[in-house]
Amino acid sequence: MDILKAKTFEERMDILNETVAPFTERAAHNDLERKFPFENFEELKAINYPALTIPKEYGGAGISLSEMLRYQEAISRADGSTGLSIGWHMGIVQDLGETGKWDESVLEALFDDIKARGALINNCATEKQTGSPTRGGKPSTTARKVGGSWVIDGRKSFTSMAPVLDYFNVTAVIEETGEVGYFLIPRSADGIAIDETWDSVAMTGTGSHDLVLTNVRVEESALVEISVPGKKQPAGWLLHIPACYLGIAQAAQDYAIRFAQDYSPNSLNGPIIELPNVKQKIGQIELELQRARHFLYSVAKQWDESDDEQRSQMAAELGAVKVAVTNSAVDIVDLAMRVAGAHSLSEKSPLQRYYRDVRAGLHNPPMEDMLIPSLADFAIGKAKSKQPVK
Repeated sequence: MDILKAKTFEERMDILNETVAPFTERAAHNDLERKFPFENFEELKAINYPALTIPKEYGGAGISLSEMLRYQEAISRADGSTGLSIGWHMGIVQDLGETGKWDESVLEALFDDIKARGALINNCATEKQTGSPTRGGKPSTTARKVGGSWVIDGRKSFTSMAPVLDYFNVTAVIEETGEVGYFLIPRSADGIAIDETWDSVAMTGTGSHDLVLTNVRVEESALVEISVPGKKQPAGWLLHIPACYLGIAQAAQDYAIRFAQDYSPNSLNGPIIELPNVKQKIGQIELELQRARHFLYSVAKQWDESDDEQRSQMAAELGAVKVAVTNSAVDIVDLAMRVAGAHSLSEKSPLQRYYRDVRAGLHNPPMEDMLIPSLADFAIGKAKSKQPVK
């Protein structure tokens, strides 16, 4: 099966659903053994999934943001770790295709590699010393010019998909100018090492280990972008984050309903799904799912239908979606656990894994403590711009 050859969304979704079906069973084993889901990525590559967001003019499918989110939600419903991980690649590729901010020859070579062998890319910007790059810290990773090459040294944390990445898009301070640059580094470069530090109890399968760079020498063209302070544009592709947690929340509802249909203690004449208090919780879950899903996809549709100028004004909506949907996912999993009761805490229950995984979303960008004040400024600005009623 080749998802790139499918002609409609429905055909592509059928191929994807068939591909991810085994992910659900693997997720429990991989979580327990703290194993990276290598098989999942090989199977996604086998259907050419990594190439879906490459623009059509480069030989990809050029799918919309809304369509990408539907697929990401489906993958995450089967396995949240795989969904979040591959989502970084899918979103970065879509963003590069939409903005064309890299040199044409670099873009073409990257896209060709993705089409040829399913090559995977992720941004590597977080460091323990600076925390999340969204908070403005400068990287301690450095890049210095030596002849016609760059030599890069440093350590990056939270490098999701580290075991299978083919390209690391690394932020580093350029020693000669003090600017922050993005350097595209192939895994084959000498001096690259993965320090297996990932010990999180949530999203255990993302393989978000430390990337260690020691005298890594790359060509001059590896500098693909200069970060300009204060000019960060809203990024619609980051909606893959709430789509992931929405998928996990949907999986929690699926399990809660199956459990309630099957569990029949001898104190009752039938399964607990007939109990009013259980129906109340399932109804609350459905309300939260519908509200979150409509918010996510309405903003994604707005992004798809907007031009660059309109997109530049969407930071508030994009941030609000991430925080609202992630918080809803946390509430949904909690309600699902209340349906299953103490059984939800069993190691055999997927609910305890969903509970741990959705909480990781609270720490993906943008963070709530940064978003809420910015939403206040947004609301105040809107109010001030309105003319008084005459």
